[in-house]
Amino acid sequence: MAKAKNIHEVTIEISGDEWNKILDNTFKKVIKTVKIDGFRQGKAPRSVFEKKYGKQALVSEATEGSLQMAYEKALKKFDGTPIIQPRVEVVKADLDGVTYKFIFTTKPEVKINKYTDLGVKKPSVKVTDKDVEAEIENARKQYADLQVKEGKAENGDTVIIDFEGFDGDKAFDGGKAENYSLELGSHSFIPGFEEALVGLKSGDKKDVKVTFPEDYHAAELKGKPVVFKVTVHEVKTKVYPELDEEFFKDLGLDDVKTVEDLKKTVKEALKAQKEYDAENKYVDDLFEALLKETTVEVPHELIHEELDRMVEQYEERLKMQGLTLEQFYKYTNSSEDALKAQMHDEAEKRIKLRFAIEEIIDKEKIEVTDEEADKDAEEKAKKHNMDKDEYIKAFGGLEMLKYDLKVEKVIEMLKK
Repeated sequence: MAKAKNIHEVTIEISGDEWNKILDNTFKKVIKTVKIDGFRQGKAPRSVFEKKYGKQALVSEATEGSLQMAYEKALKKFDGTPIIQPRVEVVKADLDGVTYKFIFTTKPEVKINKYTDLGVKKPSVKVTDKDVEAEIENARKQYADLQVKEGKAENGDTVIIDFEGFDGDKAFDGGKAENYSLELGSHSFIPGFEEALVGLKSGDKKDVKVTFPEDYHAAELKGKPVVFKVTVHEVKTKVYPELDEEFFKDLGLDDVKTVEDLKKTVKEALKAQKEYDAENKYVDDLFEALLKETTVEVPHELIHEELDRMVEQYEERLKMQGLTLEQFYKYTNSSEDALKAQMHDEAEKRIKLRFAIEEIIDKEKIEVTDEEADKDAEEKAKKHNMDKDEYIKAFGGLEMLKYDLKVEKVIEMLKK
């Protein structure tokens, strides 16, 4: 199989006096850490050390110790710019010397058919009166109070219940709770359970017969018909707030005095959000169109690096939910390999897009001056209530900021 044009091999050999000196220095270092009978620590001669541990033990230590020196030699010898750390192979290592092979990966050839006139249009944005009413209703739901009611429970009501689940005559693990608050119609329980509680009132008891789904997470309950013994303590209903100034203040809208003011404010907020979403979709669609016009062979090593980064980001998101990666793998019956397999295509797409953008930056000779980056940092730092230098540091430095601004210029070019 032909070697890719962006894969370069550099062979470095260390031998002769240079290698002998490395062996001598390695021996002086190693002998201080081993104990040989009949000699004070660090005082045994090399011949005795080699007799006990073998000459190859010294060669192995010297090979490991000389890797950095060989890498620096390879960098000087290699005429190119690697995009990732090179792979290294030990071709030969003995008393005569060591030979390394460094495999460098440079940027692959990127071909873009076109990056203008991509045929992508920005989605139009419209906010209807129905959208506004729905948003206001959602806000009322969030601020609704639960109040005890007399009479039968209906969908949307909350019941306070005790329950215990039985498989035949035997109670099963995890099937019992007391004073549990359940909103009917929330579909948070297995199918049939909530529906069976509609029409019950405070003090009622009922045996609820349901069957666990075939895909239920507990293997011993999959597809099982069971009975829950349920006692209803209270039935509560939602009482929605009136559209008055007190409610407006609860929403943090001190300037809103009337329902018409509220509708106007909500409409403006919805429009801003839809504009933001539409802009993001527009850019995503442009990138998708650009990728279809781009041909590049993405190095496997880069994909592996990107996958490691994506797993780290996923782990951070799990931590915010109070979960670890190990718990995630256990709950989902998954593994790191399975997670990376799911992420593989996205990782490859990200790298391909990065290559495409950088190709456009090179072709169009897009530059960002320190002054431009400094001004941008100052403006964005103000928006985030940060000091400019603090913002630049948080962003990863001025060069990262300049790269981001170059990407912004590419996006503007794609739009045109």
